[in-house]
Amino acid sequence: MAITASQVSELRQLTSCGMMDCKKALMETNGDMDQAIQVLRKKGIAKAASRADRAASEGIIRIKSSADGKQAILVEINCETDFVARDSVFQQFADDIADIALANQCGEVKELLDFKTAEGKTIDQVRQELISKVGENVVIHGVAFVKSTGIIGAYVHGGRIGVLVTLTDGDVELAKDIAMHIAASKPVVVSPDEVAEELIAKEKEIFMAQASETGKPQNIVEKIVEGRLKKFLDEVSLLGQQFVKDPNITVGQLLKEKKAGVDNFVRFELGKD
Repeated sequence: MAITASQVSELRQLTSCGMMDCKKALMETNGDMDQAIQVLRKKGIAKAASRADRAASEGIIRIKSSADGKQAILVEINCETDFVARDSVFQQFADDIADIALANQCGEVKELLDFKTAEGKTIDQVRQELISKVGENVVIHGVAFVKSTGIIGAYVHGGRIGVLVTLTDGDVELAKDIAMHIAASKPVVVSPDEVAEELIAKEKEIFMAQASETGKPQNIVEKIVEGRLKKFLDEVSLLGQQFVKDPNITVGQLLKEKKAGVDNFVRFELGKD
């Protein structure tokens, strides 16, 4: 059937799409306006999907905690530019995601995408709509749910680094200090004995090769390697690191003084795996 200019104009006003896109949609649906709108909505989703391979290394990190402080959620939402990251609509999306994730105790991105908002849309549908609106790829990069019978420390640095840490005993101030330390010092594990054996073997091999180049006796080489390996384990483990607020003590010593312990921690840094 023939599509009139007035039909194209009406559809354009309803959808803000281009004239040719509107005409094609009307031709595809034999002039049915409602079906044409659905076709264009689907095309909008397709356009959003085509942006999926574009780098999204900007964005925002949000933390939300339950009223009793025993549960918390850490989410990272990525976009392509800092301009969009500062947009109020994007930030509201991040807040909504954090609220829904906390309410559902969700720690998996794939699962989170299927939860519904108050409007009845899935989070992934809302994400797709946001992509079409802001013109950038938007990705829910990570989500972590934490609960504890002890104390949860939370810290966000500039919206770009977020940390949740669970403590046994101690207090809220200590928990926040430990979270701030983790944000700054990037530990990989809580204690040295949690470092993977493969990583230790790899580092030991490197240290052995470096020490052997000194030409020193084997027993001296082994002592050098032992010292370097201990330093490496301290550097990658929370308990072995020097406390950022007082480098004269380690985090492990601080916790011992406070008669507290660390169960676990989660650290997100914007755009990092």
